[in-house]
Amino acid sequence: MKTLIFQTIVEEISLDNLPLPWRDFDLKSFSKNKTLWDFQQKAIENAIKGLYLYYQQKFDFEESESLDVNNQRKEHLFELYQLNGLNVSLDYNLKKERKINKLLSEYYPQEDGKIRFSHFVNRASFWMATGSGKTLIIVKLLEILKKLIERKEIPQNDILILTCRDDLLEQLKEHIREFSSYQREI
Repeated sequence: MKTLIFQTIVEEISLDNLPLPWRDFDLKSFSKNKTLWDFQQKAIENAIKGLYLYYQQKFDFEESESLDVNNQRKEHLFELYQLNGLNVSLDYNLKKERKINKLLSEYYPQEDGKIRFSHFVNRASFWMATGSGKTLIIVKLLEILKKLIERKEIPQNDILILTCRDDLLEQLKEHIREFSSYQREI
């Protein structure tokens, strides 16, 4: 449900209407032998629009901004979810998930044994079929994130990529090598 709401929100934004630093990316090319399919390009486009929505639309990102501004961004995005049909609670119930209660409680404030969904609203994921090219999308998105950081449109932060299998991590590394070698040839 929350994925569909976010998709609805970002699809209302036209990439062509974004400022030039947010839309001058080559979304198609990947390597000498690979180009991204339309649906893969659309996933990257939606990620860019989501980043724009988060970092520019309500509160324009500034390098020296306080952590409070980021919290305001989360609240704003949460409000957009609610305005677009989120009418169920997605708060994280710590009473049901006791195994990670202590860990989450160290980083997020609790209210009535729950952590508000607004603290997690700024996360991204790609829900696509097996073999659809999610790894290619992630590598391409890393390139775009790097450029947006260099342009000072988004902050420099660590990126965490989670996977449940070592072969997927190796696949990611291989795609990064393939992408990087093509970029040096251009």
